Amino acid sequence: MFTSKFWKGAAERAAKSAAQALLGLWALDGFNVLTADFPLAGGVAAGAAVLSVLTSVVSAAGGEPDSPSLVAGDL
Repeated sequence: MFTSKFWKGAAERAAKSAAQALLGLWALDGFNVLTADFPLAGGVAAGAAVLSVLTSVVSAAGGEPDSPSLVAGDL
């Protein structure tokens, strides 16, 4: 968990989770750039990213030593 490989993987997962949460919010709300609530969207995306990083940290004990995944080895 204390390697750059782990944190790069965790950051990639966090960015993907943030993007998915943001797209989900906008898809449900019907995105309109003129009326979008950007602070809300930023909060939802940041919350998803934080939860993703926490999940990666908890998962570090279960999988490969330098991976944020619970899955060990090649799939």
